[in-house]
Amino acid sequence: MGFTDEVGIEVDDAEEGRSRIRLEAGDRHLNPAGTVHGGAIATLVDTAMGAAVKTTGDGSTATVEMKVTYLEPATPGTLVVDAQVRKRGRRITIVEAEVTQDDELVAHAIGTFTSAN
Repeated sequence: MGFTDEVGIEVDDAEEGRSRIRLEAGDRHLNPAGTVHGGAIATLVDTAMGAAVKTTGDGSTATVEMKVTYLEPATPGTLVVDAQVRKRGRRITIVEAEVTQDDELVAHAIGTFTSAN
């Protein structure tokens, strides 16, 4: 069992520089305020962006930098993350991701990835 399995992340789709993943957020994903922990959301976007990069043929990737902007608190239920490669260079790839819940944007992220080889 890997980390994404432990967290409960499911990959719905990953192809051509894009990915979609989901999480059924439950009690174990919440902070003391009763909303989804920011670290859980950061894990989701990192996983989705990495999956999008892998579809470009880079194989193994590593996150160099990532910024997450939290727009609304997420609550228990389904979170969906859509990630898309924005610019792929020889060694560096820029990816964006959006986290939605019930069609409401709850977070936006941008990340820089590189080949781990």
